[in-house]
Amino acid sequence: MFRLVPGLAIAAVLGAQAQRHGAEQLTRPSNTLRSPATGAIPIVPTSTAPIQIRIGPYFGWNRSITISNGKVEAVAVPAVGRVMQFRFVGQSSPFWEDPALRGKDPDPKSSDWGNFGGDKTWPSPQSDWSQHTQRGWPPPPAFDSMPVEASIRRDTVVLTSPVDPYYGIRTERVIALAHDAPVMTITTTYEKVDGAPVKAGIWVITQLDEPVGVFCPVPTRSKFETGYDPQSGNELPANLKVDRALLSLTRDPRKSTKIGTDSSRLLWVGSTQMLLIDSPRIANAEYPDNGSSAEVYTNPDPRTYVELEMLGPVKLLKPGDTLQQVNTYSLLPRQSSDAATDARRVLGLSR
Repeated sequence: MFRLVPGLAIAAVLGAQAQRHGAEQLTRPSNTLRSPATGAIPIVPTSTAPIQIRIGPYFGWNRSITISNGKVEAVAVPAVGRVMQFRFVGQSSPFWEDPALRGKDPDPKSSDWGNFGGDKTWPSPQSDWSQHTQRGWPPPPAFDSMPVEASIRRDTVVLTSPVDPYYGIRTERVIALAHDAPVMTITTTYEKVDGAPVKAGIWVITQLDEPVGVFCPVPTRSKFETGYDPQSGNELPANLKVDRALLSLTRDPRKSTKIGTDSSRLLWVGSTQMLLIDSPRIANAEYPDNGSSAEVYTNPDPRTYVELEMLGPVKLLKPGDTLQQVNTYSLLPRQSSDAATDARRVLGLSR
């Protein structure tokens, strides 16, 4: 599953040095990578950045990767093709994951969805899945239910999927941390490898714990009259409102809901911290789901999570074509007892 790329600057410690729940013991980049199977492999240093990378177990997934800059850390689990955590070092994470599925392998042939949690990518629009996969749900297997190959390039972690048997697309996700800030970027690339041309876009889904609130800035000239597109019929998120260019909502414990927006930013607010996700909207591009570039899904009890979803333009992809989207994730501490006040400050909106 792991592939080493020449010219890396990393240190990894496997197996015996791992703590039980794994991926917490980190080392600074150096010029060797050690593996029980191969011993020490000389590597040419290419970076002096204070990025720490470690390969080790994470809740039963033995070869997971943690990348840290000393302020924040991200945990990637190639076995399930996801970034499972992004958190301040030593603190709880806003990312949601299902404890019942920890350490389990995905099953690409199953008719049941393995909802592991974390951050992942699917092709949009979802309404086209049945045309390609003949089932509509669960998601196309190489995007959601197959292990990916992991490699480390300089001070980034790279997850590369198999080619999806239905879409003919391979995904690559490059995970990087800012050197001196609580910021992660994930650059997602779709490469159309084979098969007939297909119209698709990049869709990145981040599952997060129960929020105090989810917020979104409404563009001055939003294409949606109300500031949002209802995507679950008459079922709207709890406490949904738009007030002075700020959309806000909470999770409804009784039913699932979803809305779309033409924004490029979504903000999750918890009791002590916030997560801001940015993905710039491209002017005059074709977006899925009635023109949505940012969507929010809320899940009912007992799985108490929400999804912040960023979407890129849809394009007709022929073999050799690529698409790329960059998501920026910023962790921020709460400063006010009022979630809307914090949201306006972070999003640069007037109070």
